[in-house]
Amino acid sequence: MSAYLILIGLVVLERLAELAVARRNLAWARLKGGVEYGRRHYPWIVTAHVALLGAAPAEVWLLGRPFLPALGWPMLAIVLLAQALRWWCITTLGRQWNTRVVVVPGLPLVTGGPYRWMRHPNYVAVVAEGLALPLVHTAWLTALVFTAVNAVLLAIRITVEDAALASCNP
Repeated sequence: MSAYLILIGLVVLERLAELAVARRNLAWARLKGGVEYGRRHYPWIVTAHVALLGAAPAEVWLLGRPFLPALGWPMLAIVLLAQALRWWCITTLGRQWNTRVVVVPGLPLVTGGPYRWMRHPNYVAVVAEGLALPLVHTAWLTALVFTAVNAVLLAIRITVEDAALASCNP
């Protein structure tokens, strides 16, 4: 359990780093005339991700979920790959990356890095991590609930993001 708490702590630190990058990029985007879309769904996304990071270790502790190596190690590998994909997206988008939907009018759509092959690679990382992180220590209820909630939120988020990008980059 202590190794799992360390993993959760490392993910929390990674999320804080993301928020620092997002805050800096948001300030830059606003200076460049950036427009934010979908403000109403953003607090729900934050709540879901915070709940994931709290619920997974809570489930392990409260329900005595064991570490099963045959499940845990592959799920850890997926978590690590999701982090790599997430940071590939962040570095590829540069100042245009954000945890919010912010579009700077006139900037071209990014088509490099993982965006060569898919439109929303960061959300692939989010889905993979949301499923795998709890399953590292068999917190299957958390994985199931987060995945269901996240599916609804991502459907909203992708719709908002696609509309925002289309309105600023026809």
